[in-house]
Amino acid sequence: MIISTKWLVLWSLWAARLVRQPTPTVLVSNGELRGLVAPDGSYRQYSGIPYGTVTKETRFQAPGPEPKFKGLFEAIDENVRCLQQVTYDIVAGQLDCLRVNVYTPLDTGPETLPVMVFFHGGGFCKGSGSPFLYGPHYLVKQGVILVTLNYRVNIQGFLCLGIKENPGNAAMKDQVAALKWIHKNIKKFGGDPDNVTIFGESAGATSVSYHIISPLTKGLFHKAILQSGSSLAPWAFQHNPVFFASLLSKTMLYETQDPKKLYKFFQMKTDEELILTRVPRKDGNIFISELLLAPCAEKVFEGEEQFLTKSPYQILTSGEYNKVPMISGFNNEEGIFFMTMDNDTTIPKIMFEKSIPNNLLFSSEEEKKEVARNFQRLYMGNIAISNKPESVLRMSRWVGEPHFNFPSLEETEIMLKTTDQPIYNYLFKYEGFRNFAKQASGATTRLTTGATHADDLFYLFAQLVTPSLFEGKTIDRLTTMWTNFAKFGFWRTTYCCFIIISQVLWILKYKLILGSSVHIAGRAHCICAV
Repeated sequence: MIISTKWLVLWSLWAARLVRQPTPTVLVSNGELRGLVAPDGSYRQYSGIPYGTVTKETRFQAPGPEPKFKGLFEAIDENVRCLQQVTYDIVAGQLDCLRVNVYTPLDTGPETLPVMVFFHGGGFCKGSGSPFLYGPHYLVKQGVILVTLNYRVNIQGFLCLGIKENPGNAAMKDQVAALKWIHKNIKKFGGDPDNVTIFGESAGATSVSYHIISPLTKGLFHKAILQSGSSLAPWAFQHNPVFFASLLSKTMLYETQDPKKLYKFFQMKTDEELILTRVPRKDGNIFISELLLAPCAEKVFEGEEQFLTKSPYQILTSGEYNKVPMISGFNNEEGIFFMTMDNDTTIPKIMFEKSIPNNLLFSSEEEKKEVARNFQRLYMGNIAISNKPESVLRMSRWVGEPHFNFPSLEETEIMLKTTDQPIYNYLFKYEGFRNFAKQASGATTRLTTGATHADDLFYLFAQLVTPSLFEGKTIDRLTTMWTNFAKFGFWRTTYCCFIIISQVLWILKYKLILGSSVHIAGRAHCICAV
């Protein structure tokens, strides 16, 4: 009988973790809501809170106002995501997808806590703020409030036709609306609206970079962390958005570059048709060239707010941006992740001349060919482009460095000329059991050490179905650095590592190869000006 009672008590304690325990009610600007206490009792979670609205009629425009709750809103839906392609012929998600997820320590105490707002990556075409990938446990236990969110992706978020019906940057205006909602309401969850750190990875880091240079977000955040992304990246800005839109319509057998006709055409198409239609990659180019949709410079229309009216380079060099303390960095083998997007057929066809970053402008075709030859000698040496692991590894650096490493360092170099705030650079090259992106990349990973694109995420965020895999020490180090920065504005840690020498080498390598007459599109002067 004693044994049975003990087992009953143990079973009851285990079963209690499966019973959903609601949080106290919170009154926000939408109305009353409540969430759930995490199964392990370590934090409160408020999932799927709407911060804006999208309808079929407004799917290419700025978000509508937050909906008002009728009665008590149960903030428990963790599965909301915006429309996106999940397999070759399947689209999942919903159009009205603008949601924030708020995670707070169980006991916030009398003082307000620092707030960290995360923007997910996914090349502006995929992703969500779901805890299935961005679980809060590792960060929240460090004494901060974490907010994740959804924003529109694909053409719904990044169509930019330069007309009043579609001025562009709908997804970035989603993010602005989310930051405004957080500013209004986070104090109700125990957060400090005057101590907000925005951070993101890949397209999420690029989003952070854009918020730094946009006038719409001034005062809505106070620090920024950029992980493997910059608004200066070749894939991060639409230099000719109407032309890009016409490529999509042409693939759908409708040829025009008239923005009003394009708008009417796209409005007639279903979301599924628009998302599943893919603009073919040009032979010889790399996977990143397929990322056509990104933020753009908007035209000014009366009664419309502009998120961005100039190129990122123009704004950064002018010094007219939100000057806040920053952390900016990347992983040492960014490109390995992207080589997995190619296959045995496409890799041997890659040509340096065809895959030069699309934001470089040349005075002549011969100059472009000469620069391509110099890059090929630098990255490949005497090795031919093929599917062999050594060749793929070298090609991965050609993919990663111009699109992630160099833009990040260039952004820092430009900002240091005009800001009085600290900027910390980092290089993440840890390799452990939670480098899931690299582990999925195949045989190439045996030839190099370190981390590829997105590997750092798994040391910042918990996943619902994956244990820590004995990586507690690295998880604690990284989350301590990030949350110390959110709390204090600088790195109070013995683990930070500066890469000044590496930074100089990265910058010099590209300047020497590109030469004096090669310009970045939208720049006022050449890239090699020292």
